[in-house]
Amino acid sequence: MLDGVPLDLDRSCISRLVHESSVSSTMDLAHTLAHEGALSGTVVVADVQHAGRGRGGKVWHSAAGDGLWCTAIIRDAPASGLGVLSLRIGVVIADVVRPWCDGALGLKWPNDVLLCPTPPPEPARAPRWRKLAGVLVEARWRDAQVEWIAIGIGLNLRVSTAMVPTGALREGVRRADVLHALIPRLRGAAQTAGVLSAAELTTWEARDMAIGRRCSAPEHGVVAGVQADGALRVALADGSERTHRSGSLVLVSEDVTC
Repeated sequence: MLDGVPLDLDRSCISRLVHESSVSSTMDLAHTLAHEGALSGTVVVADVQHAGRGRGGKVWHSAAGDGLWCTAIIRDAPASGLGVLSLRIGVVIADVVRPWCDGALGLKWPNDVLLCPTPPPEPARAPRWRKLAGVLVEARWRDAQVEWIAIGIGLNLRVSTAMVPTGALREGVRRADVLHALIPRLRGAAQTAGVLSAAELTTWEARDMAIGRRCSAPEHGVVAGVQADGALRVALADGSERTHRSGSLVLVSEDVTC
């Protein structure tokens, strides 16, 4: 049971559900459980995170009722797919939650899913993108082999204005609903080897809300898309193009609140 809703573990491809009322971070607990031998497909869900972790060491408080805060342990992930896994999972999240969203869904390199709610506040104003979900992927290695990966996901179920306004799913969507739909797709993405296929690149580009926008990080330029290996392409003022495989994308725009 999760929030009083029966959770079909077989249907959800979850080998074990660990539900905690409060943790520092579902990612930290997942790594502890994996070190102790937790099976692939173990999923940690917390009502509250006091020190949820994001990329670059960012820490935030994840409040009860605001969203789904979870981490999945995967043991059979090919190392060749790790470099693009956060992008693959972003595509999966956007596809899974599409029926529960009012507005356009967008992807932002390397690990954010955004929502542009409709209708806009004022027809004359540009649409405003808000963060809906974030992804964090961490691997643990043994003798040059991936022993396990932990895939952390934070997905907003209701709008929070604690820091900046967020995007959220429609009212009434439950965490069990999301897990039933998400975890099988997430495990499939984690078990996919190699770089992004041509079809995956096309799917990413169709939702890439940053293409053509000016950015100030990882350097000043215009976002030109992503490569098959997951690198961000930035067009520079001199006509050249540079790629970045790490860092954060900061857009120079007034219509993005994330």
